[in-house]
Amino acid sequence: MRRGERGFTLLELLMALAIVGALVVIAFGGVRIALAAWRQGEERAEAHQHIRSVVLSLARSVSAAYAYRAPRGETPTPELLFSGTESRLEFVTQAAPYPASISVAFTAVVFELGTGDERRGLVIRQRVLPNRNPFADATMVFNDPTLTELAFSYLDEGGAWQATWETEVTKRLPRAIRISVGGTIGGRAQALLPLTVPLRVGTQP
Repeated sequence: MRRGERGFTLLELLMALAIVGALVVIAFGGVRIALAAWRQGEERAEAHQHIRSVVLSLARSVSAAYAYRAPRGETPTPELLFSGTESRLEFVTQAAPYPASISVAFTAVVFELGTGDERRGLVIRQRVLPNRNPFADATMVFNDPTLTELAFSYLDEGGAWQATWETEVTKRLPRAIRISVGGTIGGRAQALLPLTVPLRVGTQP
């Protein structure tokens, strides 16, 4: 006797193929979303690391700040070459952000936040010393438009943070400088934790 065998009908086969196709589409959609999220995370991590490396470079130069006395302009009277506001820092360092082609002991450096049409973001200017007008005539050596926020504060002898620092009044450098930065990461603004840099070498003329 022949045993009765029953196969798939055409309708059942079409339904099975439709279900498998839907599952494949869902699976590929999930993989595509996962890949996009991973790529976005990688880009954010790379941008975050870039901003952090720039901040560490700033901190390296600031930590080597020196109480250098020299005339600022045409006047012969020397003064302590240091001035700080919330958005601009002028100082002399023994560790220039971009070393000169010749060996020099001191470099005048300016850190500021550019807001004009030509220069946006972090702007670094520097000029080797001795020179007249070391800050006003400093040459721009770096511009990073991804850093959209830059703020400095200064620690005085009493342990209080000041928004500005004028050496004509204090007659010395601050005990420490706090650097706060923020940048555009993944199309969104994000601020890093402030970095406090103590000044230990030649802080007092």
